[in-house]
Amino acid sequence: MGGDIRAIHDDVPGEPSEAGRRFFSIGEVSALCGVKPHVLRYWEHEFALLRPMKRRGNRRYYDHGDVLLIQKIRKLLYDEGFTIQGARQRLMEEGGERHVACDGPQDAATVLASLHADLEDLHAFLIQEMTPDYQGSGHQNREEQNQSGRGAAW
Repeated sequence: MGGDIRAIHDDVPGEPSEAGRRFFSIGEVSALCGVKPHVLRYWEHEFALLRPMKRRGNRRYYDHGDVLLIQKIRKLLYDEGFTIQGARQRLMEEGGERHVACDGPQDAATVLASLHADLEDLHAFLIQEMTPDYQGSGHQNREEQNQSGRGAAW
């Protein structure tokens, strides 16, 4: 395998070595993990947890957790002979991967409907929590609040 990941875990404050760094470029991760940059970019599409931070010009910056995940993926694929789908399944079993697999349009529609319902519930909750005396449909505007004495501080 590539470079020694133990250097990443040995956080030594004040030292300008790999140990004290928070983020790594795609080239550095490639060298550390022994995986070509184009493979790392491909894995981002295949494994939901692998989401490096992107900055100017779409430059990728990986944190320590990303590097550890990449090393785990590399081990599963290259050393243990798993397929992408098999590695994804193994990571889900270990609790390290939250990849939502959709086997067709019906599954995708079900997932989207569930997400939509969750977002509607969250929206309703936020409106209720952020609006004083929430009553569902009718809200007083500022002028009405000032006349009723409730919004005098505005």
